[in-house]
Amino acid sequence: MMHAIAFDIGERWVGIAQVDETGVLAVPYGTYQRRNFAEDVRALAELCKKFRAEALVIGLPLNMDGSEGGQTRKVKELAQAVAQATGLPVFYVDERWTTKEVERALREAGENLRNQRRKVDALSAVLILQAWLERRRVV
Repeated sequence: MMHAIAFDIGERWVGIAQVDETGVLAVPYGTYQRRNFAEDVRALAELCKKFRAEALVIGLPLNMDGSEGGQTRKVKELAQAVAQATGLPVFYVDERWTTKEVERALREAGENLRNQRRKVDALSAVLILQAWLERRRVV
């Protein structure tokens, strides 16, 4: 079982998920409020150490046509800096639909999405990590 941590990196918040003790399911950890690049790298690297992560799984915000845009480059830059600080391998997962999936599921559960940004970000990280876990099981 590989201990992995997933980050859904946004402009203001980073959603965080980890693998449960069985190594089968992704579970939400919470969110981190971004400050500045250096502090973000330090804080995310600390989380990797705290969870004894062996891999970083990063949601990649691709454009709808699959190409990379400005936000994709920013996410990769932060991910690579955390990887360099921790020595961990980075795996990218297409995250184009995760936020919409989470918002739809929360609405269907009767939740009001007002002031739910942090919950949405953490649950988006869960979907990213779960997709990675499932892809590893199939291969």
